[in-house]
Amino acid sequence: ADLQVDKERQNFFESSLDYVYQIQEVQESKKFNIVEPVLAFLHSLFISNNLTVELTQDFLPYKQQLQLSLQNTRNHFSSTREEMEELKKRMKEAPQTCKLPGQPTIEGYLYTQEKWALGISWVKYYCQYEKETKMLTMTPMDQKPGAKQGPLDLTLKYCVRRKTESIDKRFCFDIETNERPGTITLQALSEANRRLWMEAMDGKEPIYHSPITKQEEMELNEVGFKFVRKCINVIETKGIKTEGLYRTVGSNIQVQKLLNAFFDPKCPGDVDFHSSDWDIKTITSSLKFYLRNLSEPVMTYRLHKELVSAAKSDNLDYRLGAIHSLVYKLPEKNREMLELLIRHLVNVCEHSKENLMTPSNMGVIFGPTLMRAQEDTVAAMMNIKFQNIVVEILIEHFIKIYSGPPEESSTPPVPPPRVTARRHKPITISKRFLREKTVFYTSSLDEREG
Repeated sequence: ADLQVDKERQNFFESSLDYVYQIQEVQESKKFNIVEPVLAFLHSLFISNNLTVELTQDFLPYKQQLQLSLQNTRNHFSSTREEMEELKKRMKEAPQTCKLPGQPTIEGYLYTQEKWALGISWVKYYCQYEKETKMLTMTPMDQKPGAKQGPLDLTLKYCVRRKTESIDKRFCFDIETNERPGTITLQALSEANRRLWMEAMDGKEPIYHSPITKQEEMELNEVGFKFVRKCINVIETKGIKTEGLYRTVGSNIQVQKLLNAFFDPKCPGDVDFHSSDWDIKTITSSLKFYLRNLSEPVMTYRLHKELVSAAKSDNLDYRLGAIHSLVYKLPEKNREMLELLIRHLVNVCEHSKENLMTPSNMGVIFGPTLMRAQEDTVAAMMNIKFQNIVVEILIEHFIKIYSGPPEESSTPPVPPPRVTARRHKPITISKRFLREKTVFYTSSLDEREG
């Protein structure tokens, strides 16, 4: 019965996530699925009825702007779909649960490895763990004849996942307690169940010989700045014109090897980035890995909501002014790292004819890298595209933003009131004025139509 209830709860949770994801997808796709047929109808109307040249010319700028907006909206829709699916997957793997007052943090069946003179046996216990008191209560399920065993109360000291290759059983983890000497090995019912127990017990991963994700390694310290500068130097020297730069990922084994070598506590930073062992894909993937695994993102959790709120604004001047102001609210080392990265991304985008990496493409890649919500929620899923817009604005307005702080005040200006409802004016980066590249594109489109 318990398994059936848990299964139904999991199915309900997954169905809810799928429903929210599909609603968001339909809402975003409406922006171009409805407008495109209307645009095609108006275009055919002007052609078939042989309207005057004046009317056709009056309609032309609106058509060009609408075509550009539709194209950018489609690009953003396609680029964020994969990120939303990844976020949905992470939320399915670690569902949020509610805890009633007086209820244990976690409870369920576990098997305990017990050693006897004649060998080893696995005994089934019903376990309850209270995180606040670190008290683990174990009640044996297999009572021996003639012997009555009561619950065993243990105070937890430490919990660590058991290395897979160190034992012939799956889903195992080790604990240490105040009441028993040595290590107690427990076996969960599944991988997901083991993950829940370890999260409740603040379990740690086993230490291997070449760790790459220690907390002290993934910080904005001198070693981190040195790593980023070396990566940027090699990329801009050897591979800035590489097609699909930052979009194409490198070998995970090579990435781990590079990070292990550079962040080795014995000799940090002692790596030759110009060696033939490291190709451009490995270096770009290592840089993204470092930024994504910082204890706090470069643009901080504290300013995340304000940055997303600024990107949602319909008013372009307010949007730029607010982001400009918020950049100077970052801690000094974060602002220095952000300037270093955005300056590099500007250089990459200047070679977009060769590497095909435009500010919009770089925003899709570095939006989730430089910004992330503190918790994976449905709201975070819906705000992914606005993270991309923030990075895109930083790239396109780099000179203005980093020439100095805003003149009037460090507080962003209040946006003017919205005249129409937001649903009539979709928020996308495509609402900007046409740039030279855009004018060239639309003019070539007109030549083909002519």
